Amino acid sequence: MRPPAVHHNQVVTKPRRDEKTAEAKADTRTALVAAARRRFAEQGYAATGTEEIVADARVTRGALYHHFRDKADLFREVMKEVASEVAAALVETELSREATEPSDAWTQLCTGFRSLLDFSTRTDTDFQRIVLVDGPAVLGNDAWNALVERHGYRLLSQWLERAIAENAIDPIPVAPLTRLVAALLAEASLYIAKATDPLAARQETGIALDRLMSGIARRGARPWETTSTQPARDPVEDPAPATS
Repeated sequence: MRPPAVHHNQVVTKPRRDEKTAEAKADTRTALVAAARRRFAEQGYAATGTEEIVADARVTRGALYHHFRDKADLFREVMKEVASEVAAALVETELSREATEPSDAWTQLCTGFRSLLDFSTRTDTDFQRIVLVDGPAVLGNDAWNALVERHGYRLLSQWLERAIAENAIDPIPVAPLTRLVAALLAEASLYIAKATDPLAARQETGIALDRLMSGIARRGARPWETTSTQPARDPVEDPAPATS
């Protein structure tokens, strides 16, 4: 007995249907993340309800729980998205600066740190509210540490190694140095974002960070300078970096 004839359109129907289903699922997930991001940035995590998110995304509550375990799991995805965008933007800025104004690794570290801390003062982005304020409170320090490890350790390690090779920094074991410097930056960013006056906190943090980081510099190296160029609303007594 001959097998039944298979028409060409029968062969391609299921793969096409599967592709459309996958696209629909991806679109739903994207819509949920976008809607949640807007709400979390405007209202904060605690004040945002899942019913608002699904209404904005124009999907069902069942669709939300198909893609995410709960509101916290959705927030985790939003936080990862925002952190990834900021990390990419900061790296692009520093690479562009390096291309137009070539400089040593020590200077690049200073400008990179300054950019990160200045960014932490901004209230016109999702970064401060979602990543710095609500992120650690909702997901704990482990989530914050995971973001730092994912987006910061490798690049920071490379720049520190270059600074050591250029004799700007004492020859210190790079792996623990990277962790310690990353921790300083993380705490500085959190402190600025949560301050009543972020601009004043930024100035004060720059002074403290300059003094700490200048301790790893070789004698005769250019002073570490990360103090913001933005004026604080309430200037501290000594706005200059406390470096020798």
